[in-house]
Amino acid sequence: MAADTSFSLLTGNDIETRRVRAGDVIFREGEKADELFVIKSGYVRIQVGNRTMADLTVDNIFGEMALIDSEPRSATAVAITDVELVPISEKQFLFLVTQTPYFALKVMRILAQRLRVTSKSLD
Repeated sequence: MAADTSFSLLTGNDIETRRVRAGDVIFREGEKADELFVIKSGYVRIQVGNRTMADLTVDNIFGEMALIDSEPRSATAVAITDVELVPISEKQFLFLVTQTPYFALKVMRILAQRLRVTSKSLD
């Protein structure tokens, strides 16, 4: 059974969003982080240097690692298409993790999936 890793509940109609044009950088590797993002529409590329780590689409999250370990961004996120993002502040993230264990589990599943993909790419 596939793990439920959709974050669509965080992208409802009354949620404040941020629009980013195709080709624009959402954040850069090494920057300080104070929010993660849920993709409401469009495609986002996550890259380290010139290497593509992932292409993400609707209901995926990105930018969560820096909120978990308080380190600078480990990658650069670029809008492949025009995107609409739901920013989740560090305060909101901590609330969701502490008050909604299922949310925390979904974030852990995403991290585990991404680690597996990265590990396989090193073989």
